[in-house]
Amino acid sequence: MPPQSSSAQSSPAQSSPALPPPALPSPAPVPPAPVSPRLVPPDSVPPDSATSGPAVAVAVPSGEGARSERPGVTELRLSAFAGHRSAAFPLGPVTFLTGSSGSGKSTALRAYEALARLGGGAGLGEVFPDPVAYVPERARPDAQRRRGFRIGCTADGPEGPVRLDVAVQAEPELRIVGERLTSGGQVLLETALRDPSRPVVQAAWHTAGSAPVTRGPLPDDRLGTALLPLRVAGRTEGQRRVLAAAEQTVVALRSVFACDPRPEPMRAAVRLGAGRLLRGCGNLAEVLWRTRTECGRRHVQLVAAAHAGCAGPVADLLAQPLDDGRVRALLDRGDGVRTPLGLLGDGELRYLALALVLMTGPGVLEVDPVGEVPAALQALTVLADGFDRALDARQAGELARLAVRMGARGHIRLVGAVSDASWAKGVAGVTVVDLDACGR
Repeated sequence: MPPQSSSAQSSPAQSSPALPPPALPSPAPVPPAPVSPRLVPPDSVPPDSATSGPAVAVAVPSGEGARSERPGVTELRLSAFAGHRSAAFPLGPVTFLTGSSGSGKSTALRAYEALARLGGGAGLGEVFPDPVAYVPERARPDAQRRRGFRIGCTADGPEGPVRLDVAVQAEPELRIVGERLTSGGQVLLETALRDPSRPVVQAAWHTAGSAPVTRGPLPDDRLGTALLPLRVAGRTEGQRRVLAAAEQTVVALRSVFACDPRPEPMRAAVRLGAGRLLRGCGNLAEVLWRTRTECGRRHVQLVAAAHAGCAGPVADLLAQPLDDGRVRALLDRGDGVRTPLGLLGDGELRYLALALVLMTGPGVLEVDPVGEVPAALQALTVLADGFDRALDARQAGELARLAVRMGARGHIRLVGAVSDASWAKGVAGVTVVDLDACGR
């Protein structure tokens, strides 16, 4: 069965002024639609349309009870972000963004990671230390010298599809100037910058009680959706709906591990520490020491994956303690020969690191999971830029199949950027988004 594929769509770049505040929501339901031009004026960034962006290319089971209990991001929207305009990318359990150099694959992953960090409560300045780099190149400032960008996503789960869209002002100062959370055609939260002299936005969230909406200030450097559980009491049915949608979105975004294995540090012996795999996977030997002891079943699966993706036979993966207190990783060839990982090629090392990432969870990876939500209701999303770097087609295909198997239970999702996804043909359960099939 060939991989599911779709093409992200984008309109040609246009001159764009900045991002004035959006209007506050009306209490009545509104029809489902992408971000309204109220977030950004019609003469700046082109508003999304019902036909802009591809349809989600992931097969969704029909029938009662088909919806996943684990929230996940099913669409990433870059309405105006760096080189992307009015783009929408469908995300399945295993998704590869493909395209030539400069097509915007890494930019899309950076936008996803930014939303994840904002969902975790990080400040805008932490997430975007150089915000001007993400303003569309041809965007012109308005009369107040303001320019910015817009990103968003859809999180699916028990509450159905929930849309989050955020407008960020990058100049003259960094701040969130508009945010909208919608579900089932109902605006549940909307914020607007009313007074530029104050570091707050005016927020209105759905109440459905004696008053249709509740209004109040929220800080302009934090995602309002992540703050709602602290502000909404949940006394009315409307408030409970707002909380459920916000929590689903936050849970879908929070558990993200951005991974880019660097072969050279993996070759060296390392000291024992917390045993949590770092973003560059330089402490691979330390994590092997831990996982081999704590989870024998998973270690057997990792050895099988190593045998499938490394040159020569592999009977075991070991972490050998050294006299100076460090450990080094070895491949046991099964005939008395043990090969230090330092002798492996870059592709083999990246393959082993990515296989280990896909087989472990938040307890082993350096991530910040939602501690107040049971692990059984969370899915870890792995973001892998340059996923196929130094890998041959056989190794990339093995990792894709491993990701599909590990994701079948709903615990793992993968979004990877690749230069060529031809090796994914025949891998069932993979979504391929071709960024070269659209203009930028």
